[in-house]
Amino acid sequence: MRILGIDPGIATVGFGVLDLVRSKPSLVTCGVITTPAGQALSCRLDQIFRDMNELIGSFSPDVMAVEELFFNTNITTGIAVAHGRGVILLSAYRAGLPIFEYTPLQVKQAVVGYGRAEKHQVIDMTRRILNMAAPPKPDDAADAVAIALCHARSSTSLIAKQGGTSHCSTT
Repeated sequence: MRILGIDPGIATVGFGVLDLVRSKPSLVTCGVITTPAGQALSCRLDQIFRDMNELIGSFSPDVMAVEELFFNTNITTGIAVAHGRGVILLSAYRAGLPIFEYTPLQVKQAVVGYGRAEKHQVIDMTRRILNMAAPPKPDDAADAVAIALCHARSSTSLIAKQGGTSHCSTT
């Protein structure tokens, strides 16, 4: 199975592509989609949509795992990110990809084993799980790889193997 992990944003969208063979994940690639500051929101959304379509076309993932939004204090930034997330979901939907959503707590639990883990712990465990010499860079890409790892671990759970459905799926 090929998993496309996405850390949504508007200025920066992190992505990570993992292959999962016999429950063993391996990193294919990771990186970021960036949009220029100062551009109109509609222009930035169009660029994200086009780049997501190209990413999906280039790597042919079987599923997309995307982080659910968490609003902390800046609701204005959260709304812009929600717009970007909507475009990301649309591109996956149009490509026929099953979409699975995970909260930050679920990602931390799956990768580190502790839902309140610190960001540096998640990045370090991501590096260790994938036997990487250095952690994925930048942080948005590392987050996307962790989201893909979360799905890799969830999809190989006993519930998934027994034909159950994931409560994280939007499908």
